[in-house]
Amino acid sequence: MSLGFSNAGFQILASVDIDDSAAKTAEYNLHHLQEESPYEPQSLVGDVRNIDPSDILPQGFDSDLIVIGGPPCQAYSMAGRGKLRSLGAEREHTKDKRGNLYIDFLNFSITAGARAIIMENVPAAVNYGGKNIPEDACSFLEKNGYSAIWTILNAADFGVPQRRDRMFLIATKSDSGINPFIPKPEYCCSNGTITPAGRSFSRFLEESKHFVRPHIAEETSNWVTVGDALSDLPQLFPSPETPYHLPKPSEAKAYRNSPKNDFQRKMRGNKKSLSGHAFRRTSRDFPIFEKMKAGDDYRDAVVIAEKLLREKLRMSEIDTVANPTRYKLLKKQTIPPYSLDKFHDKWKKLDPQSTSHTVPAHLGTDTYSHIHPEEPRGISVREAARLQSFPDNFVFPCSMGDAFKQIGNAVPPLLAEAIAKSLKQEILLSHE
Repeated sequence: MSLGFSNAGFQILASVDIDDSAAKTAEYNLHHLQEESPYEPQSLVGDVRNIDPSDILPQGFDSDLIVIGGPPCQAYSMAGRGKLRSLGAEREHTKDKRGNLYIDFLNFSITAGARAIIMENVPAAVNYGGKNIPEDACSFLEKNGYSAIWTILNAADFGVPQRRDRMFLIATKSDSGINPFIPKPEYCCSNGTITPAGRSFSRFLEESKHFVRPHIAEETSNWVTVGDALSDLPQLFPSPETPYHLPKPSEAKAYRNSPKNDFQRKMRGNKKSLSGHAFRRTSRDFPIFEKMKAGDDYRDAVVIAEKLLREKLRMSEIDTVANPTRYKLLKKQTIPPYSLDKFHDKWKKLDPQSTSHTVPAHLGTDTYSHIHPEEPRGISVREAARLQSFPDNFVFPCSMGDAFKQIGNAVPPLLAEAIAKSLKQEILLSHE
């Protein structure tokens, strides 16, 4: 989110993150952008509940202070709820202390004297054990002198090659002259419409007095596809027989071809090569990935794996009855061990002609959710970054797992930039 605001012309004064690796990535990429600022950006690693705004904000700053952020979503998201339930009844999501950290974020923002506050989270926050978090937050802010609204935006509607619904709360100080706003989507799917906001939570939207639906811009472009986003990146792994190579984070690779569209030109800037193009070594599954078709999921992968196993048994002449040990070993080396009942939507091969499905933080654990559309592998760090609209000059100075996690947790920079530009316009109008 900070990158999008920086690209829209806002100065990053300070940042707080509880994750040390994420904080270092942000500081590495964002603080050098403030060369013309009279203020030295401050970066802290820690719990926002234990930090006073005066500890990190520059002395004498008297311009329009904006606070942006995203409290943890694990207590709200469907994936987070499932994980918590698996840990036992005492870990039920409504008992997760992180579910109330939005209040601490808002208190921090109010104490800082923010003229505007932007808060992001998952749409499922509208039903946290019966509590509508964005609606509750808007009411809380109104009691503290703010005008507040919230909406649900799809990143694909703002030029990001990914269908990603997220809740955004926008609040402005009531006496600031700045009006709360909703940026207008400038991209749409092929039928000329934007994604209906909060399709899965329509009842909660209808009951919410602070919810505002986005209105599409008069002129729009088609959604950016996976092919639009990735087709100029270097080829890494053309076949399962290709030797695996794990590049160093700084290892540079030349682009495959000249930029083919506006998105690629935007991501590349003036760069002639890129780095951070590493992917995971999942040797068992490379032959499966190769035979999967666009849109295939785990159910298709299992059918392919079983066919591969039968072929291996035929070629090796292993008798499953006479040689059970060898058979079990070959099966383990060929067929993924996951349950078909609850795992089928965890694998997905990307379609180059379509926009990607949501890029999750779970990429930090594995990349089965996003299998490359052309090569037999999971997507690379750089490809995940592209699907989130991080430019190629954005560096992830950390482990591969941390990089994937940070990318999946992020607000897509192009979406954040659209929000920031709308806010900037409202600020300019308030100064006239």
